[in-house]
Amino acid sequence: MGSKTARLFFIDAMRAWAILMMLQGHFVDGLLENSFRDPDSLVYTIWKYFRGITAPVFFTVSGFIFTYLLIRVPEKGFNNPRIKKGIRRGIQLLLIGYLLRLNIFGLLKGQIYASFFLVDVLHIIGISILGIIGLYLLTSTYKKYVFPLSLIIISCLLFSFEPVYSNWTFQLLPDALANYFTRTNGSVFTIIPWFGYTAIGGFFAYLFTQYKNYKYIYPAAISIAALAGLLLIFYSSSLFLGISSITGIQLFEAIASNNYLFIRLGDVLIAFALFMLFRQFITSRTVLKIGQNTLSIYVIHFIILYGSFTGLGLYRFFYQSLSPVILVPAAITFMFVCSFLALFYTRKEDYLKQTISTTLSDLRNKLESWLVYAQRTLKITIYRILRSIRLVKS
Repeated sequence: MGSKTARLFFIDAMRAWAILMMLQGHFVDGLLENSFRDPDSLVYTIWKYFRGITAPVFFTVSGFIFTYLLIRVPEKGFNNPRIKKGIRRGIQLLLIGYLLRLNIFGLLKGQIYASFFLVDVLHIIGISILGIIGLYLLTSTYKKYVFPLSLIIISCLLFSFEPVYSNWTFQLLPDALANYFTRTNGSVFTIIPWFGYTAIGGFFAYLFTQYKNYKYIYPAAISIAALAGLLLIFYSSSLFLGISSITGIQLFEAIASNNYLFIRLGDVLIAFALFMLFRQFITSRTVLKIGQNTLSIYVIHFIILYGSFTGLGLYRFFYQSLSPVILVPAAITFMFVCSFLALFYTRKEDYLKQTISTTLSDLRNKLESWLVYAQRTLKITIYRILRSIRLVKS
């Protein structure tokens, strides 16, 4: 098995793990009864911590796989075929993100609810893909290290200045645009700081591509990722406090007091290390297929859980009302159903497209035949009417 394929396999496995974690995280967080949300409970604390890892891993892996595909082709700049595909993909994700928040009953009343303009995972990944493309094009005429250097610098800046911009409300912007930068109105994710994870995923992809022929790439990558991850998790806060005490710059103390971004980056690195370490054991076709169909799974879970289009989702009927005895098996079932439906759709996608195309073609042919028949019948009828009133000769 070639190294490229193996790397994509371990990335697909990470995506599968991340999407399944996202499914159960959304399900449990929305439906668990409040009395069971006990911060002193070890089980709940562990669940909450691992739920917090999901989004950083998902964004980082998304940036990794897109950038990996973008830079591995020989063409550069606008000649790169991945540019057009990436732009289409980014716009597609944005449109699907808005479509999932559309309410048909509101449209029938002539209303678009404020929730339609809230920003979620798909919006940020779509914008992030477009942002990576923009950086790639801007740096394509420079040395090849400028692009990855730009990605890592942007990530560090977004993470470091989070204490500064986290309180900004962007009131001068229309809500539909401000929602991309602030959670004040209810957006789940925002460009800042979450683009930082996507960008650093792109940086990791560059490193893999750059050293793809290195004999010990996996031992080296696993060791570096594990060490860097542990340092970020256990020592980054102390480091920022030390820098603050030496320099007197309060920003570093503010980072240390709410150091979730760098700590979560450490979690992401540990996840990378573990999936690379066990890559040879992750060979299940089902797991890899799940990782390759995260968009379909996300869309299906959104419709079932949140009630896209109709508002008739599980949240409407069971919001914060289930006990763990019911919730745990229900969450497992929910993950299975969403994955099964997505994989079933994928298997039948070509058949469905062909069926729809054939059906539309048949309808068009029948419509054309009917129009020809109707036109001929109309001419005959008009002629007979005119003849009956003796306006034409027999």
